[in-house]
Amino acid sequence: MADNIMSKAATMEIPINSNGDTGSLPEDDSLEQKTMVLKIRWLYDLQQVMVSGPNLNETSIVSGGYGGPAGGIIPTSTIKGSLNHNNGSTEEVSRGVAVEKLDSVKKWGINTYKCTKQMFSEKFGRGSRTVDLELEAQIDVLRDTKSKYENILRLATALITHFQNMVQTQQALGDTFTDLSQKSPELQDEFGYNAETQKLLCKNGESLLGAINFFVSSVNTLVNKTMEDTLMTIKQYENARLEFDAYRSDLEELSLGPRDAAAMVRIEMAQHEYHLHREKYERLRSDVSIKMKFLEENKVKVMHKQLLLFHNAISAYFAGNQQQLEQTLIQFNVKLKPPGSDKPSWLEEQ
Repeated sequence: MADNIMSKAATMEIPINSNGDTGSLPEDDSLEQKTMVLKIRWLYDLQQVMVSGPNLNETSIVSGGYGGPAGGIIPTSTIKGSLNHNNGSTEEVSRGVAVEKLDSVKKWGINTYKCTKQMFSEKFGRGSRTVDLELEAQIDVLRDTKSKYENILRLATALITHFQNMVQTQQALGDTFTDLSQKSPELQDEFGYNAETQKLLCKNGESLLGAINFFVSSVNTLVNKTMEDTLMTIKQYENARLEFDAYRSDLEELSLGPRDAAAMVRIEMAQHEYHLHREKYERLRSDVSIKMKFLEENKVKVMHKQLLLFHNAISAYFAGNQQQLEQTLIQFNVKLKPPGSDKPSWLEEQ
């Protein structure tokens, strides 16, 4: 920008005396021209200072303004030293963070390369893998069990939807019978006891829905929280197993190579990485074994209670035993939602 303005200044006729001051401008010159002259002089002086200005170590800053006492003069060398020290510290911290990130990316790249190589080697039958037959069998059973329990959840949820529609139909049918019993004197008794029957079926249906909803909620917690948590640990274990085998294969390849000084250094580093990943693999294998043991105990406990609830509630409902159905809900601490609790309040509808 300064060069642009300076080029414009070259085309302007500005009288300057021997002292470097601008000459007197014609009286009809505008204020804008005077301002432009001052700007050009300021930019010119600034450019001169930047090109051949004094050394900052030899300059000083007057803290008390022009004409102030000598005690107010502060050597800029002190300020510069302080700024250089602060800038140096900041640069060192930034450089350290950058180096740390670079090392992290480098390690990640090497680890990804080794694991990918190991994965393809296993896939095409050229590499060996560490296998815990007993644990692998338990993991397969768990995945199969989770899949079957998810199917139970889908079917039970569909049952709730269909049964809820039936209960709503019974409720509407009972209301219609009640209305007709009041408007048809000759059929009042017939409509009346049919209305009572539908209302009783509707009440029992709501109790059964409460039991099935409780069953679904408990199984959902078991499948999508407890089992899923164990499967997440299994996923970490499988990744650790792949890393362990990758570094094991790398160490085996280096051990078969030359034994010069550089190779011995690489072998020592590979042994260090191998031991680290072996410890990680063994730790996660132990975690998986413990979690699967607790999961099996929890699964048996939960499903024993829920299957008993489901059986007793279904049996009591279709046997028409209202008392047994109510006792089943009390036995398993199933609390029914009051009618209309699922509907939004009038404030929410606004």
